[in-house]
Amino acid sequence: MDAAASLRLRVAESVARACDGAVGAAEVLASTESLAALGVGSLALLRLADAVEDEFGVLLDLGDGALHTDGFDGLVAQLLRLGAAEPR
Repeated sequence: MDAAASLRLRVAESVARACDGAVGAAEVLASTESLAALGVGSLALLRLADAVEDEFGVLLDLGDGALHTDGFDGLVAQLLRLGAAEPR
């Protein structure tokens, strides 16, 4: 598995944990919709931003579209741009 695929899987699992399993990792991986359209609420997005910062050492701007509107692949692309390929 390459670094990008590994990151996708780890972030999808983080999304599932952030929303207490209301949205599963497999559902996130298969989606082309925004996380909000999948049912990931604002509190879960805050948890996700915190988890990403803790795990990868990158800061997600809560006003950034990658977290709210760009969909899962947009979020992963943003994390790659920020250097999140390797966990801390």
